[in-house]
Amino acid sequence: MSALLGVELPGYRTVDTDTWLNDHGDVLSLHFFDLVPDLSAALDDGPALRHGLTRFTAEAGGGLVEASVKRLGGVPALRQILKLPLPGQPSGQAFIGSFTVPRATCSTVVKIQAAERGMTGMREAVVMARLGPEQYFRPHPYAPEVQGGLPFHEADHDRWDAGFPDHPLTRVRRTLEALAEAVTVDPGFAALPPFTGPATTAP
Repeated sequence: MSALLGVELPGYRTVDTDTWLNDHGDVLSLHFFDLVPDLSAALDDGPALRHGLTRFTAEAGGGLVEASVKRLGGVPALRQILKLPLPGQPSGQAFIGSFTVPRATCSTVVKIQAAERGMTGMREAVVMARLGPEQYFRPHPYAPEVQGGLPFHEADHDRWDAGFPDHPLTRVRRTLEALAEAVTVDPGFAALPPFTGPATTAP
């Protein structure tokens, strides 16, 4: 099902079905899952949803940069950005941004993935030098008790994007903004029963 329309952004070329690539090597992709969404809470329960996403991402070895509920094509969607270590590399990170539009029994996701290449860690080093370690590392605002994965820190904040316009995190945010402007939702998909939270089992 092509639940989202308008995903093919300028600057991206088709490399496979529902997969596009730009000159930076960033991968844009569209997915449909014919399964009940694997989300820890409903979209209108922001604190529980963000807490669950933070814990899940840390357990997978990554870090949740940000998560919020926005409208995509007029339909509520989960917008999130996370970071993961580059597999098989001693350093470097990949940043993944996505919009997830959940319905009661299925979901669609548009995702942008951008990886560090060449010299890594420059953004983090510059920001830490400006702020010092005490102001750089902070407990995760969505789940302060969560340990493990990649640490939450100041350099991932969008206030630093202007100084690092070609950084993969900046590119991910730019692409998410472009998607928010361009994408529409298929009316048939939008009309499906909404996701109201994970199923509960009787004790």
